[in-house]
Amino acid sequence: MRALNKQVMVRVAAAALVAASLSACGFQLRGSNGSYTIPYHSIYIGFPDNSQLGTELKRNLRATDQVVIADKPENAEAQFIVLGETRNKSILSLNSLGRAREYLLTYTLSYTVRDPKGVELIPATEISLRRNMAFDETQVLAKEAEEALLYRDMQADLVQQIIRRLAAAKNAG
Repeated sequence: MRALNKQVMVRVAAAALVAASLSACGFQLRGSNGSYTIPYHSIYIGFPDNSQLGTELKRNLRATDQVVIADKPENAEAQFIVLGETRNKSILSLNSLGRAREYLLTYTLSYTVRDPKGVELIPATEISLRRNMAFDETQVLAKEAEEALLYRDMQADLVQQIIRRLAAAKNAG
């Protein structure tokens, strides 16, 4: 019994030593704390008011506490202008009966960022995300819910990519 307790104590001590050495080295992934430094103090987001992507982008930018979301383009240091936003669903493969077995979901956003004078801070950029979705005609409702979930996941990915690209941009001034 004593040998077992001693073995457990040695393992606990070894685990504590490894954890302490990893935390002491200062290693941290870039952006791993979830915050980015946006080079603009204020930004106007040019999405329609009912846009889910625009709402999520504004919410994530407000969470940084570094950027003010302007109500009017003239009041902002930078203007995020949406050039196009599309969702597409195309057949990827068919079964032996000629019915869709797999779909390709695509979410594409085109945008540019300009200053109030019209100078491009970020040139026209297109982000396109794709997800494959298997389809089973006996589970149509579940597959519709899965499709909506995949689009929400792509939307969250788009927001994170936009924030990273905004953080990497240079201020014109």
